Amino acid sequence: MRKIGILLISLTLIGLSCKQQVEQPNTLSPLEEAEGWTLLFDGESIDQWRSYLKDELTGWIVEDGNMKALGMGGDKGGDIITLREYENFKLSLEWKISTGGNSGILFMVHEDTAYHQVYHTGPEFQLLDDLGWEGSLEDWQKTGANYAMHIANAPDLKTAGEWNTAILIKDGAHVEHWLNGKKIVEYELWSEDWNSRVKSGKWKNFPSYGQFRKGHISLQDHGSETWFRSIKVKEL
Repeated sequence: MRKIGILLISLTLIGLSCKQQVEQPNTLSPLEEAEGWTLLFDGESIDQWRSYLKDELTGWIVEDGNMKALGMGGDKGGDIITLREYENFKLSLEWKISTGGNSGILFMVHEDTAYHQVYHTGPEFQLLDDLGWEGSLEDWQKTGANYAMHIANAPDLKTAGEWNTAILIKDGAHVEHWLNGKKIVEYELWSEDWNSRVKSGKWKNFPSYGQFRKGHISLQDHGSETWFRSIKVKEL
């Protein structure tokens, strides 16, 4: 009986050790590696990212194993993009934001001097401190929304300074937004509904908005301190 008890304790400790290893930020589990996931941030270097329309990266640092936007915006900071372009993918990351902060995840971003900002071409998974935001908010501005296009369905948002998990899936024309384990937005790119929303809303004067099938993934510096970690992508 004593040997059985020791064996059970050993197996429990092994299980706990494996669980801790899987949950370690900025790492991939053996299963994720086998499934084809790739880390876009290893907790130490931001060498897989650069500032939009620049050869270098400015306004972002690594702090305590997190990728941090300093919130400088403009020429001193600004939005960053992946070195690679992606067409069909599943992106997963953890994020937290400062009080009253504003940020976002954009995709299908086409880099060209004809487009001065990433949002001229790329749709956005909105990240915001909804609870701490000063002033009124439209539903299409709140966290998880396809910004200015589709409203998020009852997102379970953590308060400022706490980690949230976001998942963005693009498979052909089909897109899903997930927040903290719940699917909150689902839409079809280039559908009749999509085109109608573009032509009648905020993007009506941006003819290239959402039109590039393949593009960079972008993290936004909207003048707020924002932290990211465990950024990983799997091509579909």
